[in-house]
Amino acid sequence: MKPYDKDELELMKSVETDEWVSVENLEEEIKKAKQAAEATLKKSERMNIRISPNDLRRLKIKAMEEGMPYQTLVSSIIHKYLIGRLQEPREQ
Repeated sequence: MKPYDKDELELMKSVETDEWVSVENLEEEIKKAKQAAEATLKKSERMNIRISPNDLRRLKIKAMEEGMPYQTLVSSIIHKYLIGRLQEPREQ
C-alpha cells in the first residue's frame, strides 16, 4: 500500500480532531452540488490549460472543501465570472 501524502495526512488529522462540522444550510448545499453535477454532465467542449503544481494542489483542496471535483469547480468559477457573479473580496 502506498504511504499517505502530506495532504492526505492533514485531512485525516482534521477529521480525527473534529475540525469538520455540518453546514447550517444542508439542503441548499445539496442543491448546489446537484447543480454542479448536472452542469458537469452537460459539458460539450474540452479545454486544456497549464497550471502551476501549487495552484493545482490548492484548487483540489478548495474543491474538496466544496464537495465537488476540481474540474467542476474550475468550470463553475469560469461560468460565474462570465455572467458577472464572481467578485473579488472587498478590501477592509
